[in-house]
Amino acid sequence: MKWNQLWQKGSLLALTAILGTTLAGCSTSTGASSAGSSTAKDAGTLVVYSAGPEGLAKKIQAGFEAKTGIKVEMFQGTTGKILSRMEAEKANPVVDVVVLASLPSMQALAKEDMTLAYPEAANHDKLVKDWSDTEGKYVSYSASALGIVYNTKEVTTPPTSWADLAKPEWKDKVNIPDPSLSGSALDFITGYLSAEGDKGWSLFEQYQQNGVAIAGANQEALDPVITGAKSAVAAGVDYMAYKAKADGEPVDIVYPKEGTVISPRPAAIIKTSQHADQAKQFIDYLLSDEAQQMVTSAYLLPGRTDITADNRANLSEIPTYPVKWDWMGEHSEETTTKFTNLYK
Repeated sequence: MKWNQLWQKGSLLALTAILGTTLAGCSTSTGASSAGSSTAKDAGTLVVYSAGPEGLAKKIQAGFEAKTGIKVEMFQGTTGKILSRMEAEKANPVVDVVVLASLPSMQALAKEDMTLAYPEAANHDKLVKDWSDTEGKYVSYSASALGIVYNTKEVTTPPTSWADLAKPEWKDKVNIPDPSLSGSALDFITGYLSAEGDKGWSLFEQYQQNGVAIAGANQEALDPVITGAKSAVAAGVDYMAYKAKADGEPVDIVYPKEGTVISPRPAAIIKTSQHADQAKQFIDYLLSDEAQQMVTSAYLLPGRTDITADNRANLSEIPTYPVKWDWMGEHSEETTTKFTNLYK
């Protein structure tokens, strides 16, 4: 069933059932607070549900509180956990702002008219247009790109194309994150298929025949590459690779010459918020110079076009596919099922 059909039935629960497993690997955080309590709501505290990354989310929370004096109570979890929490609280919603690690998921919320449009957000005119809603129903303040992460001790000639990983010299040496556990992996697979059409399945069939292994969520797929147990991970999340490299691990990343998929991280104000003015200030802060510098320090792509990173490749340096976000959202469930069945 298509995601938009699920939403037409008013079924956040149905989408949650998919995303509870499909997007469990979108974040490394596990739920760090009891955000969303009625006490916090009554006290005027801004309630934010965020899909991390955890370190960045904490820095943004501290920076916003210091700048505005507004107290933030934050729940950190995966996109699936956030949607599950929203479903559980739908009779008495408490969340004011949601930050997800999946653009199709946020598009679904916007289509259900659950997000408050804020087209006047500070620096909205500087955002990457393809990542944010034209009416301001959500804004993507950051993003990651998917690439091939490889072990520099094991690999002397890095791959330059996705097809390279299907060659004999890579047999049994490659991991790929599980799209039922990693939202970014699902973004890559559906994005690739939206650009390549049905013929795109041949790449994943060749991967399977060459011994490419599904290896859990993003970190679980990357760890064996860091240790040298595997040589590379396909559809690796770039900010994790950049951080590991900065920490002294023997890894590097390449973006295939034919293109890759960007995975934006959108934020939105929920319409039922009783603190809309404070929520708008939070969105403004996400798009501020200060927060965008925090984004780049975390090795993520900034959401603004006028901000550049000096510790990673910038958007203009990454070849990308012309993905179709609506198609990706509508075909996520069937793609996940077909992909995982292929590797059984």
